Amino acid sequence: MRRHSYLTNVQIEEVIRRMETAMEDLPDPSVTLVGKKWNSPFLVLISCILSLRTRDETTLPASERLFALAMTPEAMLRLPIATIEKAIYPVGFYKTKAQTIHGLCRDIMGKYSGQVPERIEELLTMNGVGRKTANLVMIEGFNKPGICVDTHVHRISNRLGYVRTTSPDETEWALRDKLPKKLWADYNSNLVTWGQNICKPISPMCTECAVNDICQRNGVLISR
Repeated sequence: MRRHSYLTNVQIEEVIRRMETAMEDLPDPSVTLVGKKWNSPFLVLISCILSLRTRDETTLPASERLFALAMTPEAMLRLPIATIEKAIYPVGFYKTKAQTIHGLCRDIMGKYSGQVPERIEELLTMNGVGRKTANLVMIEGFNKPGICVDTHVHRISNRLGYVRTTSPDETEWALRDKLPKKLWADYNSNLVTWGQNICKPISPMCTECAVNDICQRNGVLISR
């Protein structure tokens, strides 16, 4: 039965604490790993593009293959698009993404003197960059505050009962208003990992969930 009260900030902090404890031995999402390994806004941006509609187990190796060939916008532009396609295959829409990567590199070199812009508003003017990607570049590339909302973050935030929204964009703005700022940076990586392993879209593993006594299970019809 759906409850009508919202989770409080005290409860969401407890949720995140328990998630982090339960996930100590699980790998971070691929884009987070790229940010930690290379500390490069540009490589985070490219990894974000590769990750769209692609599983992490495919995204990270594809990113590593491409970065072995080029690690700067200037070097990436020297690669033929066919070479980029071959390096990133089999990420989803790899041909389109190879074109997008070239376009982003041209913009970065031509408009921003070879540096990825540090403002979300500027990132959003670039072809192929939406709010999810822009926020993730802020968080993982620049270590700046941001709230990246993908399908996992949108689903779990609503399933928990912390927000009630109908789209990822709505969820982002609701979280910006409500979520304590100290939780912003890791909120995406925590919920993405939780969503991939425990709180799955269909038949979540509620009996194994470390927060099942707090979660309102909104929208859950079948669980394990």
